Amino acid sequence: MTTRGDGGQQVQRGSRPGYVNEDGRPSDSVGQAWSGKTIPTHGFSEDRGDADPELLAALVACAAGAAVGETELMERIAAARWLVPVVAVPTELDANGGLVTDTRSEMAAVTLTAADGGRALPMFSSLEALAAWDPEARPVPVPAASAAQSAITESCDALVVDLASPHAAVLRPSMLWALAQERAWAPAHLDDHVARAVSAAVDHEPLVSAHRIEAGEPAGAGVLRVVLLLPPGLDQDTVSEVATRIGERIATDGETRARIDALTFALEAAP
Repeated sequence: MTTRGDGGQQVQRGSRPGYVNEDGRPSDSVGQAWSGKTIPTHGFSEDRGDADPELLAALVACAAGAAVGETELMERIAAARWLVPVVAVPTELDANGGLVTDTRSEMAAVTLTAADGGRALPMFSSLEALAAWDPEARPVPVPAASAAQSAITESCDALVVDLASPHAAVLRPSMLWALAQERAWAPAHLDDHVARAVSAAVDHEPLVSAHRIEAGEPAGAGVLRVVLLLPPGLDQDTVSEVATRIGERIATDGETRARIDALTFALEAAP
């Protein structure tokens, strides 16, 4: 697990005084007096930290292998309040007296880094789920869109839901981008935008007489399979070049790329 702190409020510990402004009034780090300030609630001022029952039921059902569609689950996720964890990260240490103590720290968002370098932002459906992962982490309640936008800002590829719980789930890049853009998510093979983009990419290839898009394998991995109908008897290099050109055209469109988690090709002989 790695953490980043870039811009969080600085907090002082120990016997050192807190910030004060030029009038001697308690203030933040830039001299703004705390008196009269309000903390934004994002509409969650009455939130008690419980998970949305319907969201939790959908997560549990998916984890158990029930036939809960990803589209339905994403609708629940998009509508829910989420708790994004932040932790205190020391920014100034004091080694006087033989003991190293942090004299200043800042709150930092938490990101997870996998062995392959992939990064993810954890978010939690409830205080209970957050405490099960890290009882010292502080919750920041946000809408799903804000959590996703933060993940993209932190160069994350995915969101991890309720890490350390039996119903933990990973939201793939296409799901992350849909939440961040506040649009409905759809599997790539059922996405009208993707269908139009693939058609435009295939139209440039005279050897392709027809095509279709469908869900690829493994199931649940967000793979889009593009089936190309080609004349029989083409050599392998020609077929490979056609598929490569189509894939490159699709990849150059950022919006389309954000809706596809993985792309494969399949070939069929044209009648």
